[in-house]
Amino acid sequence: MHPTRKVDQDDIVRARNVLLASGRRTAGEEVDAYRVLAQVSPDVYAPRLADALLDLRYNPLTRSWHASALELSEEAVAAARSIDPAEPGRADVIYRALDGCRKDLYRLGRTDEGLVRCAEMLAVARAQAEAAGEPLVKGLKEWAVGLSEAGRYAEAADAMDQLVAARLPRGPEAGALAWTLLDRIAALHAAGRLDDALTAFEELVTMEAAEAAADRGPLACHLHALTGYVRMLDAHGLGERAALARQEAFALLTELADTGERKEWSGYQRSFWAELLTLAAAYAEPSEPDAPSPPPGAAPLRWLPRAKWRSVEGRHALRARADALAPRAADDPDRYLAQLVCLHRSFTLRSAVCGEKQVYRFVDELRPLYDEGVDLARRLARHDPVEGPRALAASLIDRSSLYAAARDFGPALADFRQALTHLGEPV
Repeated sequence: MHPTRKVDQDDIVRARNVLLASGRRTAGEEVDAYRVLAQVSPDVYAPRLADALLDLRYNPLTRSWHASALELSEEAVAAARSIDPAEPGRADVIYRALDGCRKDLYRLGRTDEGLVRCAEMLAVARAQAEAAGEPLVKGLKEWAVGLSEAGRYAEAADAMDQLVAARLPRGPEAGALAWTLLDRIAALHAAGRLDDALTAFEELVTMEAAEAAADRGPLACHLHALTGYVRMLDAHGLGERAALARQEAFALLTELADTGERKEWSGYQRSFWAELLTLAAAYAEPSEPDAPSPPPGAAPLRWLPRAKWRSVEGRHALRARADALAPRAADDPDRYLAQLVCLHRSFTLRSAVCGEKQVYRFVDELRPLYDEGVDLARRLARHDPVEGPRALAASLIDRSSLYAAARDFGPALADFRQALTHLGEPV
């Protein structure tokens, strides 16, 4: 144990009175009290100080960050490290403090330092896992995100490989595994490992199918996974495989339109749909130097890169480019209309990812954009009989997916059937 340190007794009494008082105390008063007591009994009060410092960084009532949030999280790290190494909970406190510091650094744009904190977190977690004989190492996801943010896509994909390998034996975990699989698909795709990304997508589709068949998961999630898989196949010119997956999705959507879900679900269906849209938009994202978006074709992992991808600035930039191109597409559709369709689709998908969080009326808000995209694609089909029908089918499937996310399966099936017709596939 640490030796007791000399602290003014009046300060100690005041600190204890603050913590014992029945009245409500502020977060700042609590931190000040723990600062005093942690000098006397660090193994007892340093963990509480670290957690209180982390809590003080953000005010949920005002939804604002403390002006000295980073300094507070760095102090939390120092407090956590002051705990005796023999204390069993020390590693967890250090991990939480490092995680808070990591988030603050990334929020401030200090990504290199943030990645250092990611590495420290992972080292702490690896030591814990090794001591416990546990194959699953927490912190791998954060490490992968940090690597991706630094442009180290191959390493990020390797980290996600490790994470998925450890989680797969645990099974779907009530849908939790699906999110990790989505992040792995994004990492593999960004790393240029297309075959592995497609294999991972097939594993996701298979898992969602098995969960739905056993009534452990919604049919809608199986449908969304299939639609996402179709988009990736189409994006890389794998038309035959995409056609087979479309037929499977069409059969599933037909069942949903006829009978609905086999049971009521309250869960992650719409968020799952939105995550898959993020992948879809990344495949077709038009590149522009210095745009607030990930590298072309790189589907961002959740957390900071995705926060950038969801940014208002990024969406406004796409909308502005589409609006500026519209007059030229009207005057010279053969030259500019296909580009306009692509820009509008990217803007629509980005808007849908953000709009999904608006629980009420999200379809009402988004449908005009989807309708506009279908209209643009119809114009393209008239001017380009080769690429136009494929673009129209993609727009119709996008709108079908929107309806399916809202559990409006009749219109979803109608749009999907139209899409198959334009592609010359069986209906």
